Amino acid sequence: CSSLSIGTTTGYRLFSLSSVEQLDQVHESNEIPDVYIVERLFSSSLVVVVSHAKPQQMNVYHFKKGTEICNYSYSSNILSIRLNRQRLVVCLEESIYIHNIKDMKLLKTILDTPPNTTGLCALSINHANSYLAYPGSATNGEIALYDGNTLKTACSIPAHDGPLAALAFNSTGSKLASASEKGTVIRVFSIPGGQKLYEFRRGMKRYVNISSLVFSMDSQFLCASSNTETVHIFKLEHLTDSRPEEPPTWSGYMGKMFQAATNYLPAQVSGMMNQDRAFATVRLNISGQRNICALSTIQKLPRLLVTTSDGHLYIYNLDPQDGGECVLIKKHSLLGSGKTEENKENDLRPPLPQSYAATVARQSAVPSTSTMPGYSEDGGALRGEVIPEHEFATGPVCLDDENEFPPVSI
Repeated sequence: CSSLSIGTTTGYRLFSLSSVEQLDQVHESNEIPDVYIVERLFSSSLVVVVSHAKPQQMNVYHFKKGTEICNYSYSSNILSIRLNRQRLVVCLEESIYIHNIKDMKLLKTILDTPPNTTGLCALSINHANSYLAYPGSATNGEIALYDGNTLKTACSIPAHDGPLAALAFNSTGSKLASASEKGTVIRVFSIPGGQKLYEFRRGMKRYVNISSLVFSMDSQFLCASSNTETVHIFKLEHLTDSRPEEPPTWSGYMGKMFQAATNYLPAQVSGMMNQDRAFATVRLNISGQRNICALSTIQKLPRLLVTTSDGHLYIYNLDPQDGGECVLIKKHSLLGSGKTEENKENDLRPPLPQSYAATVARQSAVPSTSTMPGYSEDGGALRGEVIPEHEFATGPVCLDDENEFPPVSI
């Protein structure tokens, strides 16, 4: 969540998300028009691009050098691409191709997957746990989990009754979140076992299309956005353990009675009662537009980032202690000249309590550079982990000639 890539009718653009006030454009290319997929390997110079002009062809570039590393063509349109430091995954409607990112060799083809018209799939960004998740059925919410390192099927998870709409791994690849096409319930499973850990209710009044599902880098929060104006942020904690003792009031007594009663109810009913509501929310001033969200730490504070299909980036403050309504602090235009648009609430919002800022600063303290030489905060591996150079063989993808494995900070 340290950079943003967007495809446009004229090409693609890459931005760095290291500052709230200023949006830095890292690269712009107008060589290929109508780009609808552009994936960047963390903060490195490797980008993968697919355009409507050639929707069956994947182009891999070293954008700093302005050179094409390679290109591959497939039997049908490319619907999505996912990558980490070991694997590059290409998802078609009824097949998935897994490449070795060191030399782009095709390692595995998963044929005859259930019809996947949206190209829904998720790949763990942690290369040590290169798990791949994709729909195991077109009629129900089964998740197929595949080990991208051993190239073997890991397990199948019966996640929802209806077809899947969203999948997301946490940064370590130990948790997987999912939502169905109804969009009312979001579940989190342990990986690779597939046990259900959490269940969150986004809402009961109406069905929505979940367009974005993402964990925070520390796996404490899970964000879900849809085609409605509300973004929900859930906190992954055991509320029964973290809540203070209820005061001896009638409501507290009834709450304990209600909690005890769930132990005697069928699992489906008690599960519904134990679902957690959103910890924090955002009400966007737009509705019906596709958007992508990210939970990131920028300038030592937790932020919610929302990018919309009309070409805007919204940055909100997230209070990790009290939650509530997130405050919009900046709005950037991604398609214009790079000028930012101030939010009127910016001057009206009350100053943040010192304790909150101090707490957040302690939580997001970055290890010293001596433990992470040349390593950027892009979540490619656990912070403090130095990736040995011998893991990356020389070949067509020669990014390590610029010490970009680990990637350099932009």
